[in-house]
Amino acid sequence: MGIALALAACPFAHAGPIVDRIKSAGVIRCGGVPRPGLVGQSPDGRKAAGLYLDLCRAIGAALLGGDGRIEFHSYDSDHAFERVENGADDLSFLDGSDIADHRLAGKIALGPAVYFVSTAAMVRGDSAVQRLGDLAGQPICFYQGDSAHRHLEGWMAAHRLSFARMGTMEYGELHDAFNARICDAEVGESGDLAAARLEQGAATPSRILAEPLATFPVFAATPAGDPQWSAIVAWAIYALQRAEVTASPWAAAGVDSFGVGGRELGLADDWLDRVVGAAGSYADIYARNLGDRSRLKLPRGSNAPAEAGGLFVTPYRE
Repeated sequence: MGIALALAACPFAHAGPIVDRIKSAGVIRCGGVPRPGLVGQSPDGRKAAGLYLDLCRAIGAALLGGDGRIEFHSYDSDHAFERVENGADDLSFLDGSDIADHRLAGKIALGPAVYFVSTAAMVRGDSAVQRLGDLAGQPICFYQGDSAHRHLEGWMAAHRLSFARMGTMEYGELHDAFNARICDAEVGESGDLAAARLEQGAATPSRILAEPLATFPVFAATPAGDPQWSAIVAWAIYALQRAEVTASPWAAAGVDSFGVGGRELGLADDWLDRVVGAAGSYADIYARNLGDRSRLKLPRGSNAPAEAGGLFVTPYRE
């Protein structure tokens, strides 16, 4: 009984298999579906960049400090998802469809949301359209059967509005139809729309409407079976998200409001400094890859703390 109590009081007295593997190899292996701003090339095209890579780097720093390396694998085919199923990657960024379509629910431990994908409508810069309802009765281009198309149909039906359907079977055809003014708007994931906008070269850039058709989360997922590693990933992500929250007379803020010491996670005492120091706060990471310091220029929207009107809710000592 005394032995059992002692072990319970120190749950991470012995490192888990994934933690041991990362420390031994000096590398953290991550993966996710490529999306603009999340996984791609840096503006100069010389190296891989993206929000996922910065998150991976920051989380890896909790264990490896500044000496660690990251290895990223793109889940760009059904075969690629086998890395999640067999636990080859230490950290995977997955949405609900990824998990359901590839039957991964029993293979992973689901962690916090790291990004909220929005499907949206884009109109030309000189358009009078300001909100989704203004598109009633107008021709709208979409890729036949994808999530943005389904969200468009659902949003219009819920608001009892009609529109002229202009479906395509290729994304290139979708963008060409919009640029040729065959339709008054095109719908897609906001990141894809922002990337397409960069290719237009128009004097008046197209506008992505702020009101989304739908929003869904991408989660940090770890292989099932190593609770220490899952805990490190979750608390590191919360630290990045909490780091940008400023204190008020009514609530604590910043990473110091956690009260989670490194010893509880089997980490060094300076683990929070390592995580935030590796890539900055979530606000820094977002701005660099998707926001005002990137080419995409996407507003924060849902990808902000709840205190700033977003959807990220983080634990802290009240």
